[in-house]
Amino acid sequence: MYDNLKFSTTFINITYKTLFLMDIQKLIDKLHPLERKVLPAIGKSGSFDEIVKITSLQDVEVMRALQWLKNKGIASVKDESRDMILLGNNGTRYIKKGLPERRLLNAIDGTMTIDEAAEKAGISKDEINIALGVLRRKAAIEIKKQAGQLKISITQQGKSLKDRELLEEQFLKKQFPLEAGSLTDEERFAYKELVKRKNILKTERVKTKDVSLSDLGKKILEKGIETEDYIERLTPAIIKTGLWKKRKFRRYDVEINVPKISGGRRHFVDQAVRYIKSIWLDMGFEEMKGTLVQTSFWDLDALFVPQDHPARDEQDTFYIRDPKYGKLPKAFLKQVKATHENGWKTGSKGWQSKWSEDKARENLMRTHTTVLSAQTISRLKKEDLPAKFFSVKRVYRNEALSWKHLFEFIQVEGIVVDPDANFKHLKGYLQNFFAKMGFPDARVRPGHFPYTEPSAEVDVWHPEKKEWIELGGSGIFRPEVVEPMMGEQVPVLAWGLGMERSIMEYYGIKDIRELYKNDLKQLREIKTWMK
Repeated sequence: MYDNLKFSTTFINITYKTLFLMDIQKLIDKLHPLERKVLPAIGKSGSFDEIVKITSLQDVEVMRALQWLKNKGIASVKDESRDMILLGNNGTRYIKKGLPERRLLNAIDGTMTIDEAAEKAGISKDEINIALGVLRRKAAIEIKKQAGQLKISITQQGKSLKDRELLEEQFLKKQFPLEAGSLTDEERFAYKELVKRKNILKTERVKTKDVSLSDLGKKILEKGIETEDYIERLTPAIIKTGLWKKRKFRRYDVEINVPKISGGRRHFVDQAVRYIKSIWLDMGFEEMKGTLVQTSFWDLDALFVPQDHPARDEQDTFYIRDPKYGKLPKAFLKQVKATHENGWKTGSKGWQSKWSEDKARENLMRTHTTVLSAQTISRLKKEDLPAKFFSVKRVYRNEALSWKHLFEFIQVEGIVVDPDANFKHLKGYLQNFFAKMGFPDARVRPGHFPYTEPSAEVDVWHPEKKEWIELGGSGIFRPEVVEPMMGEQVPVLAWGLGMERSIMEYYGIKDIRELYKNDLKQLREIKTWMK
C-alpha cells in the first residue's frame, strides 16, 4: 500500500510538472518576434538603454515588447528618476588631452617660471590658475619668488604623483552617464572636486526604466526560446509551397491588450436634454417650439417687461443687426401697448410711460424660453383648457464667460394653463420633476420676477450635500401678461430652470464651461445619464 501511495504521489508530481511545462510552451508559442529578441536581453541587463543596445532594436520596438511581456506576467518595468552624471565639453576634451594639472605636472622640469611651465604644458591662462591650485592642495609643487619672478618646482609628493593616476583622472575614465547614487567614497570625492570646475561634469535628473524578469520569465529562459521563425500569418504562398508543414505557427494571443475603441455616443448634455423632455412628456405636457430669433415684443413686451428695463440694454441682450426689425402681431398690439402705458383693463396702472412700436420691433436672440410661453397662451382658446406645455431650449444672454456663467445655455420652461390651478399645484409639478432628476424634495420661497406675481425661487434638497440649493424661478403669470394674450385672466403656472446647473450636480462638474469643452477623454469616460 505504501508503494502504491508513493507511486501515486510521484505520478501526480510528474503530471503537474508536465502540465506546467506545457503551459510555458504555449506561452512561448505566443511570443511576438520582438518579445523573443528582448526577453533574453533582460536576462543580461535590467537597463532599458542596454537592452536597446543588445537587441539593436529601436526604442519604440523595445518599449512595445516590454509592455507585451509585462501584460503576460513575464517581466516588470518600473519608471524611476535618478541623478545622472554626464560629461561637459571640457570633460570630453580633458579625457583626450589630459587634465590641466596633469599636463602641468608633466611639463615641470627642475625649477622654471610659471609662464614657461604653462607654455610647455599648452595650458591657457584660465586653466593655469586652476592647475596650480589643484597641485598645491595635493602638495605636488612648490612656488617661490626668485629675482622678481615666481618659480615653480616639483616636490617629492609631486614626483610620486607623476607615476600614478589622480583620483579625478580615474573618475573621468568611467563610463558616462554615471548614476550619482552608485559612487564610492573615493569617487564621490573626485566628483565633488571636478563638479566645482567649469563645464567638466554636470548632473541631470533623468527618467530611467528598470526592467526585471518575473519567476515565470526566468523559467521561460531556463526552458529556452526557439530561434526558429514562426509563421505570423497564413498567406497563399505559404499554402502553395507547403511551408506551413515545416514551420510552427505563432499562437494567437486572445488575452493580449488591444487598443480601446470608443464607439459613437450622444453628448452627455444631449442625453440630459432627452431625459428631461421624457419627464415632462410622461407627465402629460406638450412641447413648445419656436425660433431662436424673436422680436422684443414677444421676448419682453408681451411679458410686461418695461421698455426702459436694464435687461433690454446691449450689455445684457444680443440684438440682431440685419434684419434689425421684425413684424408685430396686430391682434395683440393695442392691448399690450395699453397695458404698458396705463394698465388697460387688467387693474394695473401700467408703467405710466409712452410705449414705442419701434423698440418692440427690434430683433434679438431670445433671452429666455418664456417667449415661447407667451406665444403659446396667445394661441389658446377656452375649449383648449386645461393645458400643459414645456420646452427645453437654448437661450442667449450677453454675459461674461466664467465658471458659473455662459452666454448660451439651456433653459427648462414649463406652464400650466388651468382655471383651477393654484400655487400648491405649481409646487407639486416641481417636486415631481425634481424627484425624477434625483432630488428627493423641492421647495418654493418668495422671490421677484417681472412677469409673475406671486413669484418664487425654486430650491431642491441635495441628497449628498445635505443642503438646499437654488436651481430656478417660478410663479403665476401676472394679469398684465395673460389678459392681453387671452382676453381674460386665467391662472398660468410658470417656471424656468437653468438645465446646466441641474445636471452639473449629477456629473460632479464644478465649472459650467466643462459641459461644452468637447474634451474627447471626458466624452468617452463620463457616466451615462440616468435611465
